[in-house]
Amino acid sequence: MQPTHSFRIFGIALFIFLSLLSVQDIAAQNRSDEKIPPMPKLLSQRDQMDVREAWLKKRLVTMLLPMMKKNGIDIWIVVNEEFHSDPVTEHIVPPIPIVGRRDLFVFIDRGGKLERFAVVRYLEERLKNHYTVLNPPRTEMPAALKKLIDGRNPKTIALNIGGNRGQQSGLTYDGYKFLAETLGADNEKKFVSAANLLTEFFDARLPEELEHYRTAVLATDVITRRAFSNEVITPGKTTVGDVRWWMMQQVNNLGLGIWFQPDLRVQRQAKSTGTTQQFLSTADENVVLERGDLIHVDFGLNYMGLSTDWQKHGYILNKGEKDAPAGLKAALKNTNRLQDILFSFARAGMTGAEVYDQTMAECKKQGIDAMIYSHPIGAHGHGLGASIDFRRAIGGAEERLRLGSYTSIELNTSTNVPEWNNQRVTIMGEDDAYMTESGYKFFRPRQTEFYLIR
Repeated sequence: MQPTHSFRIFGIALFIFLSLLSVQDIAAQNRSDEKIPPMPKLLSQRDQMDVREAWLKKRLVTMLLPMMKKNGIDIWIVVNEEFHSDPVTEHIVPPIPIVGRRDLFVFIDRGGKLERFAVVRYLEERLKNHYTVLNPPRTEMPAALKKLIDGRNPKTIALNIGGNRGQQSGLTYDGYKFLAETLGADNEKKFVSAANLLTEFFDARLPEELEHYRTAVLATDVITRRAFSNEVITPGKTTVGDVRWWMMQQVNNLGLGIWFQPDLRVQRQAKSTGTTQQFLSTADENVVLERGDLIHVDFGLNYMGLSTDWQKHGYILNKGEKDAPAGLKAALKNTNRLQDILFSFARAGMTGAEVYDQTMAECKKQGIDAMIYSHPIGAHGHGLGASIDFRRAIGGAEERLRLGSYTSIELNTSTNVPEWNNQRVTIMGEDDAYMTESGYKFFRPRQTEFYLIR
């Protein structure tokens, strides 16, 4: 056989061999990508309006009056200032801008009937679906409001003041002065905090919201999985900032919103990750993602007036690796075990503190180094309601878990990893769940395997 012919055959064989390797690599990557579900179909703006107005009508017609009676409230007034909106406003009106210099929303208990008035500077057609709309000249607005209040002769007038959270304390100083001067000293003595009413109002979820919220969580999941894949990350080249801004661009492309920017954390072998207060510090945007990195993202979005919150981990494979080290996988299983323990105790009617104490006691028995900081979610990313949290002073520890309410199950465990010379590694999990008669259920399957980046 001639040498040139032999080289030709060898070259063809080498080409076929390398091609087969490439096909295998692509097939392996495709197997990983198959785990990423397609982006769900999102409703158009017009369709969202119709659905959300139906939710609003049900809340105002069937839910609000019993809540007011339970909290001893005869009248509730929400004052909205242009460019300084009360956080409550967007949840008591259709999803439209409210842009008057000062607009008022008044809820009056007339015994067995709730009267609702919108005293606004500019007429808005959709407000008429939910309120009796009054549109007096600006100079006559105080008289119109006083007539409404005096006609009821209430014992209590609830205002958005006196809460320990922003959602409960939206009334400005000038707004308070306006009400006090308009309604007079006798009515000012009747002012009370609407904080407890707002906790119940925001923590109560409608059954009709559940599947739309599941869609929002799925969209969060899809963006996260794509971000933690080779679609976005090239080891040794991609930065933390590249991933963060890619995620925010996807949200923008879909016409969604975010309530905080995505945070990334990086844990590396033989390198300490700093801490901020009790938590691992977020990574700077200029940090380049390298092979062998354990990466983490905290990400949430807004859809249909509802917010999500989501934390997941990815592992960037070293050359020759096909999976994450066994020690890291064991660390993830510890966090899964912590989720199982919390779910085994949490039931509607329990306080957040009770769930926390029982869960941590069981973790101690099992030798799990755990931290829990779960919070209500739904209308706001950090919502009002029962918190299952080691920081009891932030509020919500003594609130009771409500049937149907949503909670962001946020927690972590720390484990020594043998392959990293027993370096302590923290696995942070966050999954949105809803409370049923038999306990919590996740909206989406939790993470039980690392997202692998090749």
